[in-house]
Amino acid sequence: MQRRTGLNLLAAAALAAACTGAWAETYPGNKPVKIIVGFQAGGPTDVVARLVAKALQDELKGAFIVENRPGATSNIASEMVAAAKPDGYTLLLAAAPLAMNKFVFPKQKFDPLTSFEPISKISSAPGVFAVSLKVPAKSFKEFQAYAKQNPGKLTYATTGAGGTQHMATLRLEQLADIQMLHVPYSGGSGALNDLIAGVTDSAFMTSTGAMPNLEAGKVRPLAVAGPQRLPGLPNVPTFAELGLPGMVSDSWNALLAPAGTPRDIVERLAAAVAKAARSEDFKKTLIPQGAVLIGNSPVEFKSELHAEVAHWTEQFKKFNIEK
Repeated sequence: MQRRTGLNLLAAAALAAACTGAWAETYPGNKPVKIIVGFQAGGPTDVVARLVAKALQDELKGAFIVENRPGATSNIASEMVAAAKPDGYTLLLAAAPLAMNKFVFPKQKFDPLTSFEPISKISSAPGVFAVSLKVPAKSFKEFQAYAKQNPGKLTYATTGAGGTQHMATLRLEQLADIQMLHVPYSGGSGALNDLIAGVTDSAFMTSTGAMPNLEAGKVRPLAVAGPQRLPGLPNVPTFAELGLPGMVSDSWNALLAPAGTPRDIVERLAAAVAKAARSEDFKKTLIPQGAVLIGNSPVEFKSELHAEVAHWTEQFKKFNIEK
């Protein structure tokens, strides 16, 4: 009797697996898939989300709809997806704050490592350190010398305490042996507008979002926090070239699903993202802005996400950041 029960359970499990596999082959079918973005329409993450939505729609022959849910440094969107039914019809287009926000918002209702199924990291983009045109420095070395002569006088704008820009500037202060005054903003547009107006002196900017203003000369780029110079800014050196090889900062975008989403669907989405990352649409849109196209596997992205959370755990303890 026990043997028969065991065989029945095995048969049921095999049938369930077969049904899931068959479902994944026809996914998404006629039901639309929502891609939730935690930032405003028109921003760098939204641009990537809409490229991804179009690519998935073309590859998987279904409707993929971008829905913007900005707020709380993308936590509103993350919480929404973490609580969604894990059936592949609600996805998260995340950015770097996903790995950091638990240190800034300790009461958040999700865990970046357990609340999601990582699908693929789509792209990354280096930070660019730029200054207002009112700042007398024409190079980073001049800026560093001026900052040392005037400790605490120069300001730097960020999108908030504990964010990517804030942590990058704290790292820069340490490596360059300078002291500046932090001016946090509630969003990227306010920080950028005040930098252009000369209200603040400096800021780290994501290359994919800031390239039009950088190329137009509205602010002065001094250094790139990435492994190589950007095609759009060929005369701007990397921090490594300036003798600060440890000054690396980037922002990334990735696709995730709620924890428990069937593995076959996750793999199907990952394969489509990998193909999209090699497409001409992605290359011509993102590479000129300094983006590096990735499209890695769920296993690779999961490993990177764990490493990133571990990195930020160390950094937040080191700098004793509190919201």
